Amino acid sequence: MSEVKKDTSINIDDLYEDVSEWRINTGDIKIVAKRLPGGFRTLKWLGMSVWSILFLGPYLRFNGAQAVLFDLPQRQFNIFNVTIYPQDIWMLSLTLLFFAILLAAVTSIAGRVFCGYFCFQTVWTDIYTWIEGKIEGNTPQKAMKFSKAPWTIKKLSLKALKHGLWILIGLFTGISFVAWFTDAYQLWHDIFSFQVSLTAMIIIAAFTGGTYLFAGFMREQVCFWLCPYARLQGVMYDQDTILPSYDAERGEPRAKIKKGEDFSTRGSCVDCNVCVAVCPTGIDIRKGQQEGCITCGLCIDACDSIMDKVKQPRGLIRYASYKELHHNAPVLPLYKRFRVIIYGLILLLALSGIVYGFTHLSATEFKVVHERQPLYVLLSDGSIQNKYTVKLLNKTKNTIKVHFEIEGLEGAILHGLDNMEIQPGKVVPVTALVRVHGDQLDADLIPIVFKGKVEGSEIAIHYESMFMSPKQ
Repeated sequence: MSEVKKDTSINIDDLYEDVSEWRINTGDIKIVAKRLPGGFRTLKWLGMSVWSILFLGPYLRFNGAQAVLFDLPQRQFNIFNVTIYPQDIWMLSLTLLFFAILLAAVTSIAGRVFCGYFCFQTVWTDIYTWIEGKIEGNTPQKAMKFSKAPWTIKKLSLKALKHGLWILIGLFTGISFVAWFTDAYQLWHDIFSFQVSLTAMIIIAAFTGGTYLFAGFMREQVCFWLCPYARLQGVMYDQDTILPSYDAERGEPRAKIKKGEDFSTRGSCVDCNVCVAVCPTGIDIRKGQQEGCITCGLCIDACDSIMDKVKQPRGLIRYASYKELHHNAPVLPLYKRFRVIIYGLILLLALSGIVYGFTHLSATEFKVVHERQPLYVLLSDGSIQNKYTVKLLNKTKNTIKVHFEIEGLEGAILHGLDNMEIQPGKVVPVTALVRVHGDQLDADLIPIVFKGKVEGSEIAIHYESMFMSPKQ
């Protein structure tokens, strides 16, 4: 083995089985993954628990209302005491950018950990297969025995129980998704009173059917053939990306272990195939990095448990980089990896923008548009009149009254903006007229400021515009 490390003419890749021996399951074999305890299995359950927010989030209340509500008909997102309107949609864009770059950054560092621990498909498949294992058998042998058993009342009842639970989970998933966009408690009331809207029914049915089909039947096939991320992952890796990998130098030549055998004359791999048995996509990690690997680390737990039994050091299968396994070189620190630095800078800028947006949300949105037809009107008393359209959005939860005045133009009189009253979440367009006698004008284009004060609060608004007149 030491010669392999020193002689660069010997390619360590030759220790892996040829890629022609890779076998991608196209759906002809049903994978029944064995479940073993371990650190990565625990981590997987913790990652999956994040999705409990999907089910519990809509039922949280704040100040007597739903804490988080994406109210599309009213065009507003309510997040506790913060309301986001279409005018603030740039924050949503930055949020989407943040998570997209975060996904790329994590993938470049540690592979498809999103797929392994957080992906909707992975999580629901894991739950569905856990239910199936409890009912039909959690090993390939038990599952095969159940499948080949004659149809009896007991088998039919177990099948009905399994599919019933699958459908209930899919149904609850669909209802919980819709609950983010409408009052959750009212939604359940409408469902049980058969008054739910057609749109909600269609979305719930789509989620129920999709979850039942993808997690119950297609499973890993979604990862192989439907997921675009699986196709993009390769371009996000580099030689410093750490992935679940088999140490061929240490493991080969592999063979079944015999009592009293000395590991000094053979590799550490005992060819038990437990790493394959626990893989949710059915790949053999010993054949190298493959498209089906979702980097969940369950094969690491399995191999470590076997190494403990045969009294060998752990880490035959471990998170490792290409450099470490093939060139015995250390992984570059994150601060020296160019793409990670770029990802980090984008993440920092996006996060800064999101924080700034949330900390500088205004209670109102104010806009003044000068009418261009005509630009001004010359009145019979010698006054010049400009016409404006004033739009004010009330972002608060209460009705507000606004008092307006004009600054920057001496002697100007404002008409049409007397004590504007605006309902919560509404935009009120009002025509305003500004008049001033021609003798008080010394230029044909004068900057003015519309200033407003919300009655009973410290909220003050202003908007800069222009007053136009004939050439002086």
